[in-house]
Amino acid sequence: MYTWTKRTAAAGILALGLSGLAQAQDNFGLGRPATASEIQAWNIDVRPDFKGLPPGSGTVERGNTLWDSTCASCHGSFAESNEVFTAIVGGTTEEDIKTGHVASLTSRTQPVRTTFMKVDTISTLWDYIHRAMPWNAPKSLKPDDVYAVLAYLLNLAEIVPDDFTLSDKNMAEVQAKMPNRNGMVFWKGLWDVDGKPDTHNTACMANCVAQPLVSSTLPPYARNSNGDLAAQMRIVGPVRGADTLKPALVVAAGENAAEVKNYARSTLAPGAAQGSAGKPAGPAQSGDDAIKLLKDHACMACHAVDKKLLGPSFLDIAKKYKGASYAMQKLAGKIRDGGSGVWGAVPMPPHPNLDDADINSMLQWILAQTSAGH
Repeated sequence: MYTWTKRTAAAGILALGLSGLAQAQDNFGLGRPATASEIQAWNIDVRPDFKGLPPGSGTVERGNTLWDSTCASCHGSFAESNEVFTAIVGGTTEEDIKTGHVASLTSRTQPVRTTFMKVDTISTLWDYIHRAMPWNAPKSLKPDDVYAVLAYLLNLAEIVPDDFTLSDKNMAEVQAKMPNRNGMVFWKGLWDVDGKPDTHNTACMANCVAQPLVSSTLPPYARNSNGDLAAQMRIVGPVRGADTLKPALVVAAGENAAEVKNYARSTLAPGAAQGSAGKPAGPAQSGDDAIKLLKDHACMACHAVDKKLLGPSFLDIAKKYKGASYAMQKLAGKIRDGGSGVWGAVPMPPHPNLDDADINSMLQWILAQTSAGH
């Protein structure tokens, strides 16, 4: 009887505690429950047990076609790399496929470690291609396209034959042939103390700092090395709203939160918010429209107006093609189909989803650049 009474009391106290916690959480008044469609759009991961894998299929032949038009400019026709990115295929043997351990990972003569040498789960490859590739248009590949591209890579790695069709039905069979499927290692902390990582962080319980202090910032000379980072980032995390075309804000992060948030939103939709100086956005100018297009299509990640980044500056492009009657047509083809070798080893990825009007708008602005200003 005593035991029953004690357990009942404990359960009541626990229930009251959870109720109080839920009430405390509600009191924050933040956010709203995510809708089913929002969760579905976010929940796209594919797990090692293939949970989350959508139905579909793709052949090696179809993957070869997609690879040549979408992937080869960066990764090479046979996934051997195009000088910039690490090779995806190579370094594995038929014996590795039998054992599930890649012998060349421990060889001093192996020049590079390719993707297929290291990856242990085929779901990782499917998930990464689906969510991140091609890098200039992530999530643009349909599930059947992803199956086809992965089938082509598996064929290059000599894991499946030329006439193979990869699908959600036979992924487990292919997983059983992955060369490094038995090479997975779970790393522990750098220093292991009684089975736990050796860390000494403690939670502040009193007299805590009210405002977070940013202790790591870009040095002034490097702020504009890669253009306006705010326009290249989603509005999440501490980097949101950092207009790197201007000097860093000097006040505390909490005091300039509204300003950086407005600026970040203005980079997503012209005229939807105020500019970084807190002034209402004015009528869109042709130059502003062109810059917006260049930012929206991630061109500014590789190009700057007057300095070389990964690709040539817009000013250098304008100088090279000054007065050339063929410039618009030639450069439009470069943007649409990609290319390499004109300005160095870094390849220009294709942008097949850009329409002609946007390409023309961007090129007219680029070719009008002069050293006197823009």
